[in-house]
Amino acid sequence: MTVTLASLSRQTGLSVLDHLEQEVTIPVLDGIQAQGDLLVIPLPVVADVASTWDGVRWADVPAEGVELLRGAAGGNPHTLVADPFTCRWTTSIRDRLGLALGLFEASAPVYLLHPEHGATGFVPGTYVVRRQREQVAAVRRPGSTTADARNRNRFIED
Repeated sequence: MTVTLASLSRQTGLSVLDHLEQEVTIPVLDGIQAQGDLLVIPLPVVADVASTWDGVRWADVPAEGVELLRGAAGGNPHTLVADPFTCRWTTSIRDRLGLALGLFEASAPVYLLHPEHGATGFVPGTYVVRRQREQVAAVRRPGSTTADARNRNRFIED
């Protein structure tokens, strides 16, 4: 079945902006993907820093989707969309970096929909959903060492 932006919009009831091509086929990819301020990362890539809690509670993703994150100041939602009984979601996740919002397991392709960014598809698998962060460039001062500069690096959450 071909999934388009229009079909995902109808399924979820979420409108996308007019500048987006409604009939474009949504690609289904593996690997790390970004959408706005979210990163979706296959669990094996970050398994050394992220895992589920013991006794994790899962929720099935309904056909109309699950809102994973809403943009700043009540902005647009990032919505996980899947066919019934093909994906489950949990927020019971440990992440040593403190960036994870949750984790999903999919047995069929699933999609992340956003009114401004359109949609992206994911092959079956287990994924960690994280906020993105930016690294502020190190500042070197005369007489400082590289280690001093590294210590001044800070991370800012997007």
